[in-house]
Amino acid sequence: VQLQASGGGLVQAGGSLRLSCAASGRTFSSSGMGWFRQAPGKEREIVAAISASGSSTYYVDSVKGRFTISRDNDKNSVYLQMNSLKPEDTAVYYCAGGRPGYRTIILQRSSYGHWGQGTQVTVSS
Repeated sequence: VQLQASGGGLVQAGGSLRLSCAASGRTFSSSGMGWFRQAPGKEREIVAAISASGSSTYYVDSVKGRFTISRDNDKNSVYLQMNSLKPEDTAVYYCAGGRPGYRTIILQRSSYGHWGQGTQVTVSS
């Protein structure tokens, strides 16, 4: 599976962005997916995760109520809608695909076997 993330950019605080991640490969719909982010000088952290079916989701506390993860298995895509953006959301955002057989919410970074190239999100104050 190859992942291609897009949709990042520069936005003012309070604004919105929608990240997209297009996946190639027939195993996309059989694995959980996630969005991670990495700010300068910080470790990569999970932001949101979604199960293979899309029926279950997870959000880190700092984005709850502002971000929404979704997926369209027919289009082999996963999305991250980001609203009410804050300067502390500034980071490079990565989409990640779970290893085969990982159909539920995946929180451990080591359980993701496929990574996109990252897209920069910058939120100005």
